[in-house]
Amino acid sequence: MAEPEIDFYDSTSLKSYNLDERMRYQLNMLDTLDVFTRKHCENVANLTCRICEYLHCNKGFVEYCTICAYLHDIGKLFIPPSILQKPSRLTDEEYEIMKTHTTIGYQMCMKDPKLRPYAAGPIYHHEALNGTGYPKGLTKKDIPYEGQIIRVADEYDAIVSKRQYKSHIGISDTLKILIENTKPTTDNIHSDALQEISENAKMGKDNPIIVKTLFKVVIDDIEYEIYCTQTYLEHLQEEIKRFKEIEKYREKMEKAKDEKTKNYYLEGIKILLKSNETLDNYQSLYKEYTEAYEKRKAIVDNLYHEIKIIKKLKV
Repeated sequence: MAEPEIDFYDSTSLKSYNLDERMRYQLNMLDTLDVFTRKHCENVANLTCRICEYLHCNKGFVEYCTICAYLHDIGKLFIPPSILQKPSRLTDEEYEIMKTHTTIGYQMCMKDPKLRPYAAGPIYHHEALNGTGYPKGLTKKDIPYEGQIIRVADEYDAIVSKRQYKSHIGISDTLKILIENTKPTTDNIHSDALQEISENAKMGKDNPIIVKTLFKVVIDDIEYEIYCTQTYLEHLQEEIKRFKEIEKYREKMEKAKDEKTKNYYLEGIKILLKSNETLDNYQSLYKEYTEAYEKRKAIVDNLYHEIKIIKKLKV
């Protein structure tokens, strides 16, 4: 029984820009990254693109910001695999090495005339509005808007990937983490930012407007998953209906008194049976389809509940 493949990110908006040859050069740089990092870059670019659209940015900025997002982790090419792919928590020393991917990525872009326009992606995506980010500990006034957008998209996808969601059920917990990151904190303020602490203490790490906009993108994705799942449910319903007809014909065949009537119902059953289905195995398939329907129906109910939770979240 084939189940639908639901992409966690609907890339329709991204593809609509029909990126030209000039931009494909930048995207080809991703091919040298490991699979996980490349997928992460693609996801962050997709989220960034759609956040920009909801923010009503002009097309030129959306394209620019999307390419910056594609390249935001390009510096990880030079991070040792033992650190980049480490499943457990990084040591303080390893974390310092990991942090260098921002400046390495920036230097890579600045050395290549084709990549230079998009250097903001690598250098700014870990800076925080309150000065607690890296590599420079910049504050809001010095962090360009593209950096603020990519940071939110990057954080969201990093958490989602780590938790390995199979569905958007429970995704509201991820959004709650981002909400916390919009709240004021004075922990670990970079020394260069201490003189502005009174102003920056009023800010969190993430731009609340961008986080709130991300909610709209996430709801779109949940609604897309609901649509795909409901389409699959309709298919299952049709199959279950067919199996019920087979079951009804079989019961009548078994109750029939003469061979002619039995053959009549048997022929009806044969018409309803599909390839690889027989009188011996259809009941197990019937059970399988019924269980799949109940499972998917529960998922849809939970997804609707997830949307209700997200709509009540306050940033």
